[in-house]
Amino acid sequence: MKVNVEIDCTPQEARQFFGLPDVQPMQTAVMDKMQQQMMANIEKVSPEALMQSWFTFDPKLAERFQDMFVSMTGLGGALTSKDKK
Repeated sequence: MKVNVEIDCTPQEARQFFGLPDVQPMQTAVMDKMQQQMMANIEKVSPEALMQSWFTFDPKLAERFQDMFVSMTGLGGALTSKDKK
């Protein structure tokens, strides 16, 4: 025996029939809040802001880059720590 039951109703009518709450206003409020937060923080992910946060000012940054390039080219092998001073 096979029984088919076909119900034609809207999602809202089905929620009301089963006693489920309507969460559409809550979803709308959450999405609005999320959009506001994303728009407020969008300036933090601009290329300029990212570069500024990644490369904060360090007085010895130039010296560190110089040391890195010297060691990469192999010219710094002869220098010792007391030669730099």
